[in-house]
Amino acid sequence: MSNALASLHAMLAQSTPSPVAAPPVPVAAKSLLDYIAGGGAIGYVIIALSLLGLGLIIAQAIVLRRTSLIPDGHVEMLDQMLRSGRVGDAITYCRAEENASFITRVVGTGLDRCTRSSFGFLELRTALEEAGQREVARLHRGTDAIGLIAAIAPMLGLLGTVVGMVGAFETISVTEGTARPGQLAGSISVALITTVQGLIVAIPCTAAFTYLRGRIDGIASQAGEIVDALASHIERAGGAEASRTGSRPAPAPARPIPAGPGREPRTA
Repeated sequence: MSNALASLHAMLAQSTPSPVAAPPVPVAAKSLLDYIAGGGAIGYVIIALSLLGLGLIIAQAIVLRRTSLIPDGHVEMLDQMLRSGRVGDAITYCRAEENASFITRVVGTGLDRCTRSSFGFLELRTALEEAGQREVARLHRGTDAIGLIAAIAPMLGLLGTVVGMVGAFETISVTEGTARPGQLAGSISVALITTVQGLIVAIPCTAAFTYLRGRIDGIASQAGEIVDALASHIERAGGAEASRTGSRPAPAPARPIPAGPGREPRTA
């Protein structure tokens, strides 16, 4: 009898279908907005900084162009005026609002200082050099905000990391060490997302800051060569004597003016 029951159980076991595993629940993919929102309040601050930094980079890229800082037309006009000894006309030209540029501010400030100084044009080189340094410093200040954003963004990301970890440990404390992964995921997500956001903002801002500073130095170097050539007209024509007597200096010997992009070198 027992053997018959055992055989019956075996047959029933073979005929019973095995349970089917439940299909995995699909995980919805996160969008960019989801990741931005996952950073919390600190994440939104980092995003605002990124937009501000992008605007500053575009603005500085437009401003820091040779054609706007050292226009060929301004260089040609100053060359003609100073070569013919018209120092007063050159100063008036540089002071005109419509002629404002890096080169006119440097030359105009230097010439104006020399005409008012008791040393006259003997301190022309010093006056031009100091005016150039002030203009370069002004351009550098325009990029300081980009460097500041590049420094602040990763620090805000680190702050978000700390805030997220504090929230995770607080959850563990409240649940007395029995917190489930789902309860910790929110705080850990904030910690990681803010770190990523801070680095995403800081890396391009640092690269842009370095590039713009290099562009400023390059433009300043070109302007220095042009200003040096313009100053030679006054020095060789006896500008120091002209500043005291009011006489017009004689035309200076020819000296090549550095060429700009797409422009051949010419003789002053």
